[in-house]
Amino acid sequence: MTLYSPESPLAVPLSGRSFHVMGRRALELLYQHRVLSTQQLHTLLTEPESRPPRPVYLRQQLGELRQAGLVSRVRAHGSGGPGRVRSLPYLWFLTEAGAESVEEAGELPVRPYRVTPESVAGARQAHTLAVSDVGIAFVEHARRLGHECGPLDWTPEVANRIRDGQRRFEDDHVISDALLNYVHIERGQRTMLSFFIEVDRATMTSARLAAKLAAYGRLYEYVPQGQDRGRRLVNATRPSWMYSYPVFPRVLVILDAAPPRAGQPDTRPQRLAARTEDLYTRTAADVRLSRLKGDLAIGVTTLQQLREHGPCAPIFTPLLRGTPSARPAPADLYLSK
Repeated sequence: MTLYSPESPLAVPLSGRSFHVMGRRALELLYQHRVLSTQQLHTLLTEPESRPPRPVYLRQQLGELRQAGLVSRVRAHGSGGPGRVRSLPYLWFLTEAGAESVEEAGELPVRPYRVTPESVAGARQAHTLAVSDVGIAFVEHARRLGHECGPLDWTPEVANRIRDGQRRFEDDHVISDALLNYVHIERGQRTMLSFFIEVDRATMTSARLAAKLAAYGRLYEYVPQGQDRGRRLVNATRPSWMYSYPVFPRVLVILDAAPPRAGQPDTRPQRLAARTEDLYTRTAADVRLSRLKGDLAIGVTTLQQLREHGPCAPIFTPLLRGTPSARPAPADLYLSK
């Protein structure tokens, strides 16, 4: 699998202007991750030890990119109210010209979609930002621990086919919220890890989320047969995922929820704990996942725990391990048995 380097140079041929490296890297990040807030960009583009408290220079660079027609912005969703709209953060995304300039540079894999103001302001805005928050948490803890996980080491919305046929795309594929690559370094030994990331903001039922996890079991076993089943190739028994991944990526479910309204108690810890319990029960009852429990590794944690303690701490509840009466101990990102 390709590990992208955040240090790769990026020209901006379309504008005819010479932007600072921060501006060029901002274009890369917005191309890869679609939409990012000013603070998210600030965190990704600066090292913790040299990070200024306020992104003054970044705002200047983004302003120049906007004047050049390469980026645009909208205000984030929020409670707002009279006089409060200006307090909501800006969300940045590439214009058509900005996307074309990144593609002309040839440094990143070409993405088929284009971001529009309507899509940024749509119903999935909070979810998209939460997926980036997960990637940022991995990046920040990798920096602290001396591991490798850069701002371009996760790719949003990665699809893998799980059955033959020509149904709806969503029925034929499992679409991960992100695919993240991480290099764990200990005593000079490098271990390359890949993760399918699923972010749940308590906006879908636990049954639907469990069904999404069950799709990974289908992906693990899916062997493409082709249209002419009478002329199968010798390697037709090889699962499809083996053509894309050296080992089957671990699956990490990151739970989060919208904060309570003013004056209401914060019940998120209890809600997310109950959701973890539901997922443990439902995945344990799934026949396919139970059969594959020795081959698949699925872990659940919350965004708050990931931010505070990092993925190398025992913050994940392993699914498909233990029994209801003998639960497995919390695990780190390896999700070891």
